[in-house]
Amino acid sequence: MSDAKAPAATVHPRRKIQLVDFLLSFRWIIVIFFVLPFSFLYYFSIYLGDLKSEKKSYKQRQMEHDENVKEVVKRLGQRNAEKDGLVCTARPPWVVVGMRNVDYKRARHFEVDLSKFRNILDIDTERMVAKVEPLVNMGQMSRVTIPMNLSLAVLAELDDLTVGGLINGFGVEGSSHIFGLFSDTVVALEVVLADGKVVRATKDNEYSDLFYAIPWSQGTLGLLVSAEIKLIPVDQYVKLTYKPVRGNLKELAQAYADSFAPKDGDQDNPSKVPEMVEGMIYGPTEGVMMTGMYASKKEAKRRGNVINNYGWWFKPWFYQHAQTALKRGEFVEYIPTRDYYHRHTRSLYWEGKLILPFGDQFWFRFLLGWLMPPKIALLKATQSEAIRNYYHDHHVIQDLLVPLYKVGDCLEWVHREMEVYPIWLCPHRIYKLPVRPMIYPEPGFEKHKRQGDTEYAQMYTDVGVYYVPGAVLRGEPFDGSEKCRQLELWLIENHGFQAQYAVTELTEKNFWRMFDNSLYEQCRRKYKAIGTFMSVYYKSKKGRKTEKEVQEAEQEKAEQETPEADEPAN
Repeated sequence: MSDAKAPAATVHPRRKIQLVDFLLSFRWIIVIFFVLPFSFLYYFSIYLGDLKSEKKSYKQRQMEHDENVKEVVKRLGQRNAEKDGLVCTARPPWVVVGMRNVDYKRARHFEVDLSKFRNILDIDTERMVAKVEPLVNMGQMSRVTIPMNLSLAVLAELDDLTVGGLINGFGVEGSSHIFGLFSDTVVALEVVLADGKVVRATKDNEYSDLFYAIPWSQGTLGLLVSAEIKLIPVDQYVKLTYKPVRGNLKELAQAYADSFAPKDGDQDNPSKVPEMVEGMIYGPTEGVMMTGMYASKKEAKRRGNVINNYGWWFKPWFYQHAQTALKRGEFVEYIPTRDYYHRHTRSLYWEGKLILPFGDQFWFRFLLGWLMPPKIALLKATQSEAIRNYYHDHHVIQDLLVPLYKVGDCLEWVHREMEVYPIWLCPHRIYKLPVRPMIYPEPGFEKHKRQGDTEYAQMYTDVGVYYVPGAVLRGEPFDGSEKCRQLELWLIENHGFQAQYAVTELTEKNFWRMFDNSLYEQCRRKYKAIGTFMSVYYKSKKGRKTEKEVQEAEQEKAEQETPEADEPAN
C-alpha cells in the first residue's frame, strides 16, 4: 500500500453506500476531541501509578501481591456453581485490545477482579528473569528494563499489550526467530485454579502439563496472577538495515527468508543470523526487509553514522519511513533500543490511517502527534454495533502463522482473495516439545531440512494482514465473513494457525482441526476448569454467546467426562 491507494480498477459491480460509510468518514472528529485527550489522560494516570509502584520495595510489592491473590481465592470461594455463571475477569468487554467483539461476557457470568495485578514484582539480574503481574504492559516493561540494558527476550511492539494477554493468547516480535513466541520465553506461571488452589507451573515440575497448556488457552484453564519471563542483555541502540526488494510475491518471500535464514542451515550461528527481523510487503511487486543488531552508544555516535531518535512524536510513521528505501535504496541507521521496540505504536502499524486519515501529515504530527496513539479500548468504546459489524465485513485484521516455506503461497492467496497492503512479516519458531500444545510444528518437519528449520524447531512466519481490502477501496462488494472462512480453511490445509484475538468464523469442528485440543482438554478435566471457565472455542467464537448456549456446551462436556470419572480404580 502506498497509503490506501486502490489497485487498478476493473469492471465490477459497485457496493451500495450505507449510512455507516458516512459516519466513519467523520469519525476523526470523535477521535480528536474525545478519544485522543482521554487516551492521553488515561496513559498519564497509568504512568503515575507505575512510578508509584516502582518506588516500593520488592518485599512490599510481593506482600501486596500475596494479599491480592488471597482476595482472588476468596472471591472464587464465594461462587455458587449451580446458581452463578461461568468465571471471567471483571474487565469490561471494550477494554480488551483484540479487535473481535468480546461477546462472551454478555452471557451470565461470575466476575473476578484482577485490576490490581499490574506491577513488576522483581527484576532478577542473576537468574535473568522478570517476575511480573498479568496486567503489566509492554511500554511499562521496556521503560523499566531498557535503562538496565535488559529486555524481555520477546517484547511485543504495541505499548498496550499485556503480559497476561500475550501468554494466554499470542505474542510475536522481531526476535522471535531466535526465541519463539512470547509464551516460549516464560519460565514459570502462577495460576489460581478453579478450586482456588494456587500453583506455580514450570516445564519440569508436577504442573508441567498446565505450563504447556496455558498458551493460547485465553484464560480458560485458570486465572494467571504472575509470570516469570526470560530477560536478555541488550545495548542502547539497534543498528537497522533497510533493504528494498522487487519481484513477484514468491520472489519477495524468498528475499525475506534469505534476510535471516542461512541457506546452509546454520540457523543458530549469531554471525549469520540478525538479532531483529521484520519485512513489509507494500504491493505485489515490492517490499522492504529490515534486519537489526544491537549496538553500543559509542558505535552509534561514530562519525558518519546516522542516528534516528524515532521516539519523538513528530517523526514520520515507521512503515512510511521504511518505505522510502524503495526510492533511496538500501540504507542503515541507528535507533535507540526502546524507540525501536515501540516503532509501530504511534501509528498502530498502518491502522492509524483509517482512524485519522491525516494523522501521518507533518502538520498533524507536529501539533498533535504527542497525543498518539489513541487507546484501542476507547476506540472500541465509541463504536456502535453497526460500526463493529461494518469492520467485520469490510476490513481485515488477521495474524496468520504459516510455515516459512509457505509464505509465498500465503502472500499469493491474500493478494488474490483480499488484496490488502502493506503486509507485515515476522519470523518465529514453533518448538518441538515433549507434549503437543494447541499449536505445534508439522510432524516430521526436521527430516526435510528446510531453510530456517532446526532439529528442535520449525521456522514459521506471522503474516500480518491489516487494512481495507482492495475491493472495498474501489467501492466493490466484499464479503468479509466468507473470505475469513476461506482463509481459515486455507490455514487448516497448510498447517497454519490464526491468532485468536482476530475475528474468526471457525465452526467448533474446524477450530479443533486448526488447534490441537488433546492437552488442553486433559488439563480442563484435571484442573476442574469444565463448568467453571468457558471453553476457549466459545470464548473466541464470533457472535453473541447466550447463557443457555454456553451452559449447555459446558454441561455436555461435563457429562462426557462423567463415566470416566466414575470408573473404579484398578
